[in-house]
Amino acid sequence: MVHATDAGKSTSKAGDLVVHLTHAKLFTVGLVAAAWLGSTYLQHDPVVFADTGIMDVRDVALEQAVAVPVPVSVVKAVPIRKDVDVLSDEMERVRDYVARRYRVSSVALEPVLAAAEHRGRSSGIDPLLIVAVMAIESSFNPLAVSSMGAQGLMQVIPRFHMDKIGDNRRKDALFDPLLNVRVGTEVLVEGLRRFGSLQTALQYYGGALSDPNASYANKVLAMKKRLVVAAGRGTGTDV
Repeated sequence: MVHATDAGKSTSKAGDLVVHLTHAKLFTVGLVAAAWLGSTYLQHDPVVFADTGIMDVRDVALEQAVAVPVPVSVVKAVPIRKDVDVLSDEMERVRDYVARRYRVSSVALEPVLAAAEHRGRSSGIDPLLIVAVMAIESSFNPLAVSSMGAQGLMQVIPRFHMDKIGDNRRKDALFDPLLNVRVGTEVLVEGLRRFGSLQTALQYYGGALSDPNASYANKVLAMKKRLVVAAGRGTGTDV
């Protein structure tokens, strides 16, 4: 005979078994889900929740909100040069000439020559004159320093032109090629405005106003003639 208490115990045991099986099933499902998520992560594939209705990770606003910021060191490694344009055809020819003559990398020359074009056009000065000054002053060495303290491509003396350097007044500011080209061009413009003569403006630039032979100006203008020929403008007689 089966007692009622035995039947109850059997029923209780059966219920416990169902509960344990249910928990085991849920636990197994959980393990499978965890394994799937883990394998997805290791494969570097994004986990998409859109199908579940939880969120749409493709939403643009969300992507912008959770975007990982770029490290500062990476940003600094790619400086933004707002004053550099693509070289003109004639300046490309000048680049090739200068690279051969002075044994300078054409890649390193490109931003410098582009800056010369930009500054020349915006100030009304022939860009080849700016390039000629670089050639005479530093032979295109952006780290050149003279015994008088002149610095960089166009050999600008900082203490005489702090007003042109502006807020960027650290002691090595003029070793930045683009800043140097800008300041050097402004010194040329200043000389032209003050004296009205290209020759005298160049003598002023070279700190040689008292030279009756205008030796500095003649050297710069002779170099400019070579650059005019290299650029394909003509014979270089009209500079």
